[in-house]
Amino acid sequence: MTEATDLAARAGDRDPRVGLRAVAALRRLLEQLEAVQVRSARVQGWSWQEIAAELGVSRQAVHKKHGRR
Repeated sequence: MTEATDLAARAGDRDPRVGLRAVAALRRLLEQLEAVQVRSARVQGWSWQEIAAELGVSRQAVHKKHGRR
């Protein structure tokens, strides 16, 4: 998690260019982590509704985003 920690620190940089680049990189990392966890939950038999509840989104939203993967 060193990369995530470094990115989080850079996200608070006083230089907006550095901060915005770090925010974009964190967003990409978060998307990857979410996909890994959703796949894991599905493999373990979780329903789309259960996953959605944990993510704080609708069942339709999580299925649309991850259903075809």
